[in-house]
Amino acid sequence: MLDLSRVLAGPLCGQILGDHGASVIKVESPDGDETRRLGRPCADGSAPYFHGLNRNKRALVLDLSQAADRTTLHGLLAEADLLVENFLPGTLARWGLDFERDLQPRHPRLICCSISGFGATGPLGGLPGYDAIAQALGGIMSVNGEPASGPLRTGVPIVDISTGLNAVIGLLLALFERERSGLGQRVEVTLYDSALALLHPHAAEWLLAGREAGLTGSRHPSIAPYERFDALDAPIFIGVLNDRQFGRLCSVLGEPSLALEARFASNVSRLANRDDLHGSLQRLIGACQAQSLCDRLMREGVPAAPILSVAQALGHPHTRARSMILEDGDWRAVGIPVRLGRTPGALRNPAPPLPRPAGAGGAPDPARPK
Repeated sequence: MLDLSRVLAGPLCGQILGDHGASVIKVESPDGDETRRLGRPCADGSAPYFHGLNRNKRALVLDLSQAADRTTLHGLLAEADLLVENFLPGTLARWGLDFERDLQPRHPRLICCSISGFGATGPLGGLPGYDAIAQALGGIMSVNGEPASGPLRTGVPIVDISTGLNAVIGLLLALFERERSGLGQRVEVTLYDSALALLHPHAAEWLLAGREAGLTGSRHPSIAPYERFDALDAPIFIGVLNDRQFGRLCSVLGEPSLALEARFASNVSRLANRDDLHGSLQRLIGACQAQSLCDRLMREGVPAAPILSVAQALGHPHTRARSMILEDGDWRAVGIPVRLGRTPGALRNPAPPLPRPAGAGGAPDPARPK
């Protein structure tokens, strides 16, 4: 696989495939992926941002605006199954690397995944896009936040991440189809499309019922109680999906009669009276220790958890038990979330250093990490 992408969605796609055994060559410009410089660098000179998205790859520098480096790329494509790129639509075509016109005739089995902000068509076609822009235009910010805060960007780049996952899905679908036809094809994913696809249940509520939830904060638009509460010593989150769980929640809190009140007897009635519901539950939860209460609720089948920081989550005993931290000397990263029983993914090498560009003597070998 050749990974010509940079920043997040494309590199994440390549890393996921690399985790599960694909041979991935990351092709960078002489300046390198800009995420190598997003933040204070690690010992090798690249930032943690870059390391979090580029393990299990080799690195190669090519300047695709130069004919000689395009010839090198064609040589690599002759042996490749997959190509991932996230140039602005039209960029590769200007270099004579358009998929349908230039690449597919020479490499008929090649599968190319093109990632962009908005695609090449439509009113926004060809324009640049980043995660936060897609969150804004795609409706995600409109449901994230509280009335006091107004719309907010989510704290993680959820659109970029989902676009990377969609790219993996598209490539695997195309590989499966190639087993039948013997032919490659183009896969297209965009940040904009991915953002819209993330809008469940808000999109369904609007398209089928004409209802907009607006800013929901930590609350769920269709379920109550499913939100944050403040325990005596820390905030917690409680998620109640059905009436049975709600009854158990009230019993653990020492007020089982609350579940029998008509205004709280069903999810529909709880939604209609959710401010009263929150106040009644907060009064009881505010007198409880967070961890103790969550432990009791979980034992009773009511999903509940303290709201942990990033450091607390990564240091949690269950994180270690699930092998969700990869380590190689001083290098650490979040582990592999997809687990295959017979052929599990593995760390083969951390993210590669940026190699020096090829000299006049010919094409370089892809640089391998230490």
